[in-house]
Order: sequence, then structure tokens, then C-alpha cells
Amino acid sequence: MLTRKEEVGAKTRCHDEGAQEWEDALRSGNTGAREVGGAAEFSASAVERGFRRALKLEYLTVGYNVAEAAASIAAGRAAGSISLVGFGLDSVVESLSGLVLIWRLRQHGRSDAEGEERIERRASKFVGLTFLVLGLYVLVESVRKLIGQERPEPSPFGIAIAAFSSVVMPILGAQKLRLGQRLGLRSLVADSKETFVCMWLSIALLLGLLTNYLFGFWFSDPLVGLLIVAFLAKEGVELLHNEEE
Repeated sequence: MLTRKEEVGAKTRCHDEGAQEWEDALRSGNTGAREVGGAAEFSASAVERGFRRALKLEYLTVGYNVAEAAASIAAGRAAGSISLVGFGLDSVVESLSGLVLIWRLRQHGRSDAEGEERIERRASKFVGLTFLVLGLYVLVESVRKLIGQERPEPSPFGIAIAAFSSVVMPILGAQKLRLGQRLGLRSLVADSKETFVCMWLSIALLLGLLTNYLFGFWFSDPLVGLLIVAFLAKEGVELLHNEEE
């Protein structure tokens, strides 16, 4: 029978899902000194499972974004839509971000805590820089189209891409955010924010393409492009600022 002090110590060592299992064991009375060690082992295995799941999410993210980027850029070039091209480039950036996260996650356990912290900071900074580079391109193209009054063609295919991404992105983003918070991975949390940015961009893109398709409001396309710039600049600056602190 564990003493109260041993119970508190055991609970402290439990990690996320492991904590709930350990508390269930305490309530049932099926515990012992051996299981205190088992709680620590469970915590370590839970972390490993978390990293494996994070890797799977990033592989899925990269695969989806590569397909989305190709489709969006092709549709955007065909219709002369900067918002669609910018959305496709955002998918390219997300793919690069995902590849960096895959690299970062695969470094887990290969270096000490200080080494992993350096890797974490590099990965987070890269994600922040990609936000700003993409934002600069979309800004230049959006202003150019507004000044030149370049009218994009309606794009039903682009509407379908935006609608589908509006559903997929929040699901991926929510899973990465929860997992990043549990594992204490700032880079994964930052990547989840980029996925949520993609969700909002998908919604904005959908509205812009629909208004152009239904009502001929050509200027909604570069205006959505400027909205995309605002999202990207905000997230990029915040991320780089946080990593410099």
C-alpha cells in the first residue's frame, strides 16, 4: 500500500495520458513500488508515441500541401488570379515548414537537451522567415494587379480547392497544436499556427473567388491577396520576435 507521499510523487511523474492511467490505478488500489517505476516508463513511451504521431502529421501535411500547391498555382496562372497563386505559394511554404519539422522531430533523442533547444530555435526561426518571404511576394503582386486593374477569370476549380482546404486545415491544425503543447515543441505549435493561417486564407480565398465568379468583383482577388499579406507578416514577425527573446 502506497503512502500519501508516494502517491503524490507518482502523480507528479506521470505525463499527459499516463497521468490519467496512473490515477485510475491509484483509485483501484492496484499499485505498488514497482508501478511507480512503471509510471516513469509509461511517461517516456508516451513521449515517444507523441513524437511518432507528430511525424505522421507532418508527413501528411507535406503530402497534402504539395498537391494543393500544384493545383492552386496551376489554377491561378490559368485564371490570372494572384490570390490563388499566393495561396499555392503559401502551400509551398507550408511544405518547406513541414520538411523542417520532420527534420527537427527526427533529431529527437539524438542530442542532449541543449542541442535539442538549438534545433528547436532554428526550426522556429525558419518557419518565421518563410512567412515573411511569401508575404513580400504576395504584397508586390497584389499591388501590381490593383494598380494595373488586371481582372482574373472566374475559377470554379480554384473555388473547389479553397472549399476543400477550409475543411482539412482546421483538422490538421488542431491536432498539431494539441500535440505541440503536450510535447513542449514550440516549432510544432508554430507550424500549427501556419496551418490555421492556411485555414483562414482558404476561407478568404473562397469568398474572393466566389464574389468574382458570381458578381464579377475582380478587385476582391488582389484585396484577398493583401489580407493574406497581413496574416503572414503578423505571424512571421511574432515568431521571430519570440525566438529572439
